Amino acid sequence: MKKDRYSFEDLVNIMQVLRGPGGCPWDAEQTNESLRRYIIEETYEVLDAMDSGNDEHFYDELGDLLLQIVFHAQIAQDEGRFDIGDVTTAICKKMISRHAHVFGDVIAETPDAVLDSWEQIKKKEKGLESHTEILRDIPASLPALMRAYKVQHKAAKAGFDWDDIKDVYAKVEEELAETKEAIADKDSPNYMHNIEDEVGDLLFAAVNLARFANVQPELALSGTTEKFIRRFEQVELRATAQVKRLEDMTLAEMDVLWEQVKTEERHEN
Repeated sequence: MKKDRYSFEDLVNIMQVLRGPGGCPWDAEQTNESLRRYIIEETYEVLDAMDSGNDEHFYDELGDLLLQIVFHAQIAQDEGRFDIGDVTTAICKKMISRHAHVFGDVIAETPDAVLDSWEQIKKKEKGLESHTEILRDIPASLPALMRAYKVQHKAAKAGFDWDDIKDVYAKVEEELAETKEAIADKDSPNYMHNIEDEVGDLLFAAVNLARFANVQPELALSGTTEKFIRRFEQVELRATAQVKRLEDMTLAEMDVLWEQVKTEERHEN
């Protein structure tokens, strides 16, 4: 079965063998539910590979994600529910239907016009009549920052949005003040609930700020987390060079090293 190159049909056949008699015991016992987390993990690994600039890594991770789709379809086929042909048929029909400006008689000559047409067709296909139905159609399983961004974007389409980014600044400051008040009110019977509620409002306002600045908050936070890890590593290396352990240092001592790392990064950029 070894070849230099394989097709999509080869992948489908391999999965049928793995799930079939004499195949792989682990693959055979999997269910759609047991594989649920892998869809999420593989998606984020694709994003990491995309950011790496390494095409070989990129297409390798795309293959891992494609495997999950074929795997789920094979499980469904084994259970008599649907098969990979239903999957490809559904997406092909959807692409043809929603590109009515290419395959139909709709006129959409700009990217914005295409998106407007897409949304109108999608709304009609799903039978969404109210703006609230459109918001509820956004999957709850999305990462929270991504879902908040999409909800705000859809609400803005209905005209429910700030006029100026200055209004967003003010909202972030307002929510920060309310968060501080909730944290300070330790005698409240709903102390932790109030803090969680206000922190949620603060994050939602921060997402609005990102949206106005044309920044994807999910990607922005991911980048900042990676930056933190990179800088933390440098702080630890410098502490080690001074024959010190981080847990034995004061925060002020570590902050000196942190600022050194930040300053050097700025000079490099």
